[in-house]
Amino acid sequence: MQLGFKIVEKITLALIIGMFLTVAVSCQSIDQRGTAQEVPNSDLGYQLGPEDVLLISVWKDEHLTREVVVRPDGLISFPLVGDVPAEGRTVEELRLDLAKRLIKYIPAVNLTVAVIKPLSYKVYVVGRVAKPGEFLVGHYTDVLQALSLAGGLTPFAAENDIKVVRRVMGQQQTFSFRYGDVRKGMDLEQNIILQRGDVVMVP
Repeated sequence: MQLGFKIVEKITLALIIGMFLTVAVSCQSIDQRGTAQEVPNSDLGYQLGPEDVLLISVWKDEHLTREVVVRPDGLISFPLVGDVPAEGRTVEELRLDLAKRLIKYIPAVNLTVAVIKPLSYKVYVVGRVAKPGEFLVGHYTDVLQALSLAGGLTPFAAENDIKVVRRVMGQQQTFSFRYGDVRKGMDLEQNIILQRGDVVMVP
């Protein structure tokens, strides 16, 4: 009788532990899903800028299929709809806007937008580098890569006083870059990705 009671007691304890573990795992899964939903997607794709050359193709309409250039004011000109904002937009955002404007004239319009010459992503390196100037880059570029494009620092450059100057909405921002530290593997987070129009200044 006593043996039977102990067996029942062990089974009851096992069931309680099992229920506790199930609840714990469920809560953990909910937390993980919540965390995943809170992480924003920062990869917005290539944003258009002045001088970019685009190919806009309207299906079954050769007259509306053409190359356009993003103007310095950030607009493009397109038949029927006139000027359309392009700067700061992705290709898909521009395509949707064009389709919305063209549907007034062409029902069920089907169009594509492609970047055939990305000419707006330029960075500048000035000061004590071997080849200062403007650099057109076809990919995302960090500070070290920009300095490499400029031929590296000259012997008398102040390697730990480098600045990255950026303009955002008319406001100037400055980021410090200590080349000597990065070269030693320290504070690598300061090797930021450059944005269109950034100026790397090497005193």
